Amino acid sequence: MFYQKLEYTHMNPVAAGFVDKAEEYVYSSAGDFYDKKGLIELGYIV
Repeated sequence: MFYQKLEYTHMNPVAAGFVDKAEEYVYSSAGDFYDKKGLIELGYIV
């Protein structure tokens, strides 16, 4: 369920038409999941 909500959050800028791909939105953590450094460093729970 966590990943479902995470994907929903990442896809909001795409659905709104701000960007074509979720990882292109500067204020999203989606880029970190595609090996693009975001504005802040994320910590991951494994």
